[in-house]
Amino acid sequence: MRFHWFLPTSGDGRAITGGGHGLRRVHGQSPAAAFRPPTIDYLAQVARAAEQAGFEAVLTPTGTYCEDAWLVTAALTQVTTRLKFLVAFRPGALSPTLAAQMAATYQRLSGGRLLLNVVTGGETAEQRRFGDHLGKDERYARTAEFLSIVRGAWDGPFDFRGDYYDVEGATVAERPDPVPELYFGGSSAAAGPVAARHVDVYLTWGEPPSQVAAKLDWMRELAAAEGRTLRFGIRLHVITRDTSKEAWAEAGRLLDQISPEDIASARTVLSRSESVGQQRMLALHEGFRGGTGGGSRGGGVRDLEIHPGLWAGVGLVRGGAGTALVGSHAEVADLVEEYASLGVEEFVLSGYPHLEEAFWFGEGVLPELRRRGLLGAGEPVRLSA
Repeated sequence: MRFHWFLPTSGDGRAITGGGHGLRRVHGQSPAAAFRPPTIDYLAQVARAAEQAGFEAVLTPTGTYCEDAWLVTAALTQVTTRLKFLVAFRPGALSPTLAAQMAATYQRLSGGRLLLNVVTGGETAEQRRFGDHLGKDERYARTAEFLSIVRGAWDGPFDFRGDYYDVEGATVAERPDPVPELYFGGSSAAAGPVAARHVDVYLTWGEPPSQVAAKLDWMRELAAAEGRTLRFGIRLHVITRDTSKEAWAEAGRLLDQISPEDIASARTVLSRSESVGQQRMLALHEGFRGGTGGGSRGGGVRDLEIHPGLWAGVGLVRGGAGTALVGSHAEVADLVEEYASLGVEEFVLSGYPHLEEAFWFGEGVLPELRRRGLLGAGEPVRLSA
């Protein structure tokens, strides 16, 4: 299996309040000094930390309030040696032939360190900022055509005429080596068939194992109908420490910085999302309002533990991935193994702050997996199923 980290191109810090997937970051109760701007120097520190800690790649997001993923990661190839970059991009924002050319160039300049994360769309308002006025199902249909052309151009010349694109002789100067693997996430009925036909790795957000198992079974059936098999990945945050008590204390510190007003404001925005995956994330902490007490009007840190070691607190105030693995290194390794038993082969992880948390996982959990005989000594980012 493969372990990846996250590059915080919208900024970083010791708080989780606000931001993520097209939401402007707000500081809430945390001091402004705790915010770390996404300067190239800081992002280089995170990238080098991920590389040193044993991660294979870093996911670089796309969104209005993120620095551009292509530009940032191209710069960071010059300050890393083996780290790969999982670049998120929106098909509707550029030509498929241009995307094929950019990817081919990137592979040559980086020595083959590009992976591609296909993001069909964000929220409607954000899509319109980029001049994209298609409905959700149409966006997925367009993505299917887009990916057909990208793959065709890599082996071009390639002609294609569809509902959204009409290209003649699409090609690149030289076929990328290796061809970038395509990652893709989507929980709606329109998303599944696109993944089944076109991508290499299907990504899910970190739902409880029973829900993940059902989603993976759904995707296996769709892929089998296309005569294909998929690899599966999961997107999670992580809080791991030498002891369970320390890890949950850190989760509690993050929660203590969030006010009930922060939670209500984020829920108002996120509840309008068209994303099925986002709605599934919101449902994991339905009824939690923060503060003290119990029931629907309050709760403590463990009230957001929706499965042993799986904490839904991040999703209270952030869009996108909203759950975290929390516990001692051994407990987090247990949950990694539980997801692996379902067929999850890739883990895309993050933590706050990303610089420090990369080392907590790399120096704590990866050695634990190695001690269990699940991680080869010479391959720190590979886990045998």
